[in-house]
Amino acid sequence: MSMESHLVELKKKHENLEHRLEAEERSPAADRLAISQMKKKKLQLKDEIQRLSH
Repeated sequence: MSMESHLVELKKKHENLEHRLEAEERSPAADRLAISQMKKKKLQLKDEIQRLSH
């Protein structure tokens, strides 16, 4: 897998996680633990994307 395709894949994962996170936060029965875990994973993806982009 090339660096470019790896970055594209990471960005897709980040975007999908963002959508899942937004949906969970809108839910009346929101799972705070799941939200916290998704935010942590999203931040890890963002950090990796930034690290590989430089």
